[in-house]
Amino acid sequence: MIVHALFFILTKILRQESMALIQDSAEAQSQNAKPEVARRTANFHPSVWGDQFINYDDSQDIITQAQSQQQVDELKEIVREAFTTSATDFSLQLKLIDAIQRLGLAYHFEREIGEALERMHSTFDDDHGNDDVDLYTVALGFRLLRQHGYNVSCAIFNNFKDESSNFKESLIDDMSGMLSFYEATHLRVHGEDILEKALVFTTTHLESAATRVSNPQATQITQALERPLRKSLERLSARRYISIYQEEASHNESLLKLAKLDFNLVQPLHKKELQEITRWWRALDFERKLPFARDRMVELYFWIVGVYFEPQYSVGRKIMTQVSVLLTILDDIYDAFGTFEELVIFTEAIDRWDVNCIDELPEYMQTFYLALLNLYNDIEAEMAKEGRSYRVPYAIQAMKDQARSYFNEARWLHEGRVPSMEEYMRVATVSISYTFLTTISLLGMGDVVTKEAFEWLFTDPKIVRAANTIFRLMDDIVSTDFEKERGHAASSVDCYMKQYGVSVQETVDVFQKQIMDLWKDINEEFLRPTFVPMSVLMRVLNLTRVTDLLYKGEDGFTRVGKVTRDSITSICIDPVPL
Repeated sequence: MIVHALFFILTKILRQESMALIQDSAEAQSQNAKPEVARRTANFHPSVWGDQFINYDDSQDIITQAQSQQQVDELKEIVREAFTTSATDFSLQLKLIDAIQRLGLAYHFEREIGEALERMHSTFDDDHGNDDVDLYTVALGFRLLRQHGYNVSCAIFNNFKDESSNFKESLIDDMSGMLSFYEATHLRVHGEDILEKALVFTTTHLESAATRVSNPQATQITQALERPLRKSLERLSARRYISIYQEEASHNESLLKLAKLDFNLVQPLHKKELQEITRWWRALDFERKLPFARDRMVELYFWIVGVYFEPQYSVGRKIMTQVSVLLTILDDIYDAFGTFEELVIFTEAIDRWDVNCIDELPEYMQTFYLALLNLYNDIEAEMAKEGRSYRVPYAIQAMKDQARSYFNEARWLHEGRVPSMEEYMRVATVSISYTFLTTISLLGMGDVVTKEAFEWLFTDPKIVRAANTIFRLMDDIVSTDFEKERGHAASSVDCYMKQYGVSVQETVDVFQKQIMDLWKDINEEFLRPTFVPMSVLMRVLNLTRVTDLLYKGEDGFTRVGKVTRDSITSICIDPVPL
């Protein structure tokens, strides 16, 4: 009995001591627990597209495509015959080439267009250096030849000046000529004063005429003033021009039908690619795992269609879209979610590019890092199948450079520092990503791209530098206020205002002038001889065209508005009425 009593007392004492130890331990853990991390949130709106792309059913499109393909092949032969029959008529052949390009069909007739322009170039100055040739034809010839790299002289437009060295008043009533001249001015390079004056002259009178003329010319003028051909996305421009071209009395019926059928043949391929990429995106489950990041997968695919829409670049589009999706999330980690301490180890992990780094990272960064390495492994397997594994190290290095530039911007925010404009631009023209995206675009371009093209790209060539700067300035102009709401590193607007003591509007005016001059840099880089093939330069030009669409007046990517939605709908959803 005494033993049982002692055992009961001892047990009670041990239980009380145990409870005290547990309580002390809990209190100690509570005192040592890390405080909740205060993170910035960007409040990005969700995707506006729902499930419509992942639910795409291609069964009907397959039947339609089979029926259309034979018609397309027959119509292509008819158009090829038109090149032969118009060979001796300079004006007629120019109009044919212009229509083919504007209808989005140039990729079918590259050889025919190249040979025709080569012939025209050899006699252009001689045939058009007199007063008998009309403004429309001269301006059209100048533009098409410049687009294809021929450095024809702008002095040819002196024929359209009067004795006072002003453009002739009689030109004002020639709307087709004025519109053609206006489009030609956007191929100007530095030092071409006559084209600078022509831009002012044509813009002024086209703005005045836009409300007086009837369709289709009124629509064409309005669209040109909003965005000239040089800055227009090829696919979007083609969709719009089909509607204009069919209203022109002199349109070529075979060419018009080919344009409609071809557009509707390519669109289902884009839909199928979007479906496959959407499935990949959903499998990542980032909406749940990384809810702070932007879901702009559809907008990014549209961006890449702007870079190259042609069927032969299907693999390139899928690779480029997937990498761009991860790039956007990487940007959001640095810009809107990661703490500075996390970003230090994250940047080191990306620089090491080794899955063994993963345990050093927070869970959300582990999720992203693993997805990044897996995607690049898939790309490497794809490149190996094609015997092009040498391209992958360039893509990896471009990603490392991108992360480093994001980290430098995060450090400015952490230090509360506004850098000089020069220091800012050195970093921000990398972080804006067009060197990176150009590198990725070359992965899926086939034999036209060589190792030399990648080496050229990593020398920071003038055309890429210009594209990066245009994107950076346009992005900062429209994004600065929104980014300040959530805490963001200084933008070029902030840096310029501080350094030069000027207002926001004065800064924007300076930037707009710089952007105009940078377009001249791009035009210069297209003039022959070029260091890399024209098709490589086109990727840089097309990236810049996307910028002009999505960042002119607003950030149509981060905050998807009407322009972006309507553009995607017309390219990726709605077929052309036949």
